[in-house]
Order: sequence, then structure tokens, then C-alpha cells
Amino acid sequence: MSVEKDKKVKKTKDESNNLKKGTSKLISNIGENVNDISKKATKLVSTTKDIVVEKVDANGSGDIDIEDIIILGLKTPGIEINRSDFLKKELSTKFPKKVVEEAIEKTPSAANIPLEEINKIADNVISYERNCVTGISTALGVPGGAAMIATIPADIVQYYGYMLRAAQKLMYLYGFPQIEVQNKSHQFDTETINTLTLCLGVMYGVAGANNAMKAMAKALAVGVEKKLINKALTKGTIYPIVKSIAKWFGVRMTKQVFAGFFKKAIPVIGGAIGGGITYVSFKPCCNKLKKVLQDTMLSNPNYVETKDDNIIIDSIEEKTKENK
Repeated sequence: MSVEKDKKVKKTKDESNNLKKGTSKLISNIGENVNDISKKATKLVSTTKDIVVEKVDANGSGDIDIEDIIILGLKTPGIEINRSDFLKKELSTKFPKKVVEEAIEKTPSAANIPLEEINKIADNVISYERNCVTGISTALGVPGGAAMIATIPADIVQYYGYMLRAAQKLMYLYGFPQIEVQNKSHQFDTETINTLTLCLGVMYGVAGANNAMKAMAKALAVGVEKKLINKALTKGTIYPIVKSIAKWFGVRMTKQVFAGFFKKAIPVIGGAIGGGITYVSFKPCCNKLKKVLQDTMLSNPNYVETKDDNIIIDSIEEKTKENK
């Protein structure tokens, strides 16, 4: 009985040791597989980032920044808005021909078109552009797998492209002149890029953007030469604000690429999420720009100047005196 009992105990110990060895080996194999999967996933993410950067890096800086998005957006058919055609289309159904012509020649405010009417048109513009971009965002968000690499930059460019459409329309309604978005020798004017960067800065509430926009409106309203305003945008007092906005967007762009990558890794669901986020975020951004534009010297006869506006405008006007 004792020998039999010893055999059973030994057998139990052997089975226990074998189980431990098997479990240890299994855990080791799982660990190796997890590490292998992790390495492959890391490599895929890195490769995808490189591909996306290559696709989006329109200015050749080696990074994804807001200038890239603006350039690609402006190259997209339908993004450019002609000021005269737009104002004529929006105003002709409500106002006499003479009023519409004056609004085009000067500004809607100078043509005595009530601000309330301009605000209504602006709201319709925002709703229209919002619905357009949401549909595209949802459609582009559906593909999974390899297809997502192509849809990430397309999704981002389309989103900001429609923001640029809305920005142009809102600026024209509230008194700004035509923004030159023509592609000249495969390049866009720096002042055009910086003006649109400023618009996007206002839309996202980046510090300093609102005051710079109001100062720019004042410069246009008091007749400062366009070349001096352009200089302020590219080298002068407004330029540091533009650079600050661009830096803010640089961080945001990188985050959006990775957010887009993981979102689109889940087919169909990714599309629903993309469209939903676009729908929620688009309108508040446009409303911020509308709020600033409806209270400038170009749009509001009773506009009250601020100290911050004047710091910028005084510098531009000083340049005017130097050039006389």
C-alpha cells in the first residue's frame, strides 16, 4: 500500500511539473506572438504615417502643417469661391439690382443691406457647407484595411476644404474683398495662405486671431493700400500671429492623422464616427468666424475700435506714411 501510494504521489508531482512547464511554454509563446504582433503594428503605423506625410506634404517641409492643408484644399475643384458671383446669387432674390451692384462694388454694409439679413444668409451658408462636408466625411470613413491609407488625407483635406469654402463666403458677406486663390505657376500667394490661416485660427479660437482679423478689416475699411496689408500678413505685425496659428495647427494636424488612422481601422463604424464628428464640429467653428466678421469696421457702422486692434493698425498706417 505504501509503495502504491508513493507511486501515486510521484505521478501527481510529475503531472503538476509537466503542467507548469506546459503553461510556462504557452505563456512564453503567447508573449512572443504578442511582441511580434506589436512590432508589426508599430511598423504599420510608422509606414502609414510616412505614406500620409508624403501625400499631404504639399509645401515640401517634411511635416504636415496647415499650409499643406490649405494648398491641397485650394487645389480641390469647387473650393474657390468667386466673390461677385456669390454675392449676386445670394442677394439678387432679396434686393434690387442697384443695391446688389453696390454691394459687389463696395460691401453689403455700404449698400445698406441690414446686418440681420446678412446674418440669415450666413447661417444658410454654414448649414449648406456643413451638410456637404458631412456626407463626404462619412463616405470616406467607410473603407478599412489598406484603403484607409488613401482616405485619411482625403478626409482631412475635404474637411478643411469645405471650411475654406465657408470662410470665403462669410468674408464676402461681411465686407472683405476677393481672396486671390488662383494657382500661379503651381504656387499660391503667401498673403492668400496667411489670410486663410488667419480665418482658420479664428474658427478654432487660436489666441490673437480675432484681433488680427478685426485689424485687417479696419485697414481695408480706411483705405490702407493692399500691398501694405499683404506686407503686414507676410512680414509685419500680423505675421507673428499667423505663425503662432500655424504652429498650433501643426500639432493638431499630426494628431488628426493618427486619430484618422485608428478610426478608419474599423470599417463602417469609422465612417459613422467620422461623419458624426464632422457634423458636430463644423458649425461651431464657422459660427466663431461669423461672430467676429459681423462686428468689424467693414460690416458694422457702429463698430467700436479696441486697443488691440489699434496696435496692429497703427503699425500698418505707419508703413503707409513711410511709403509716401
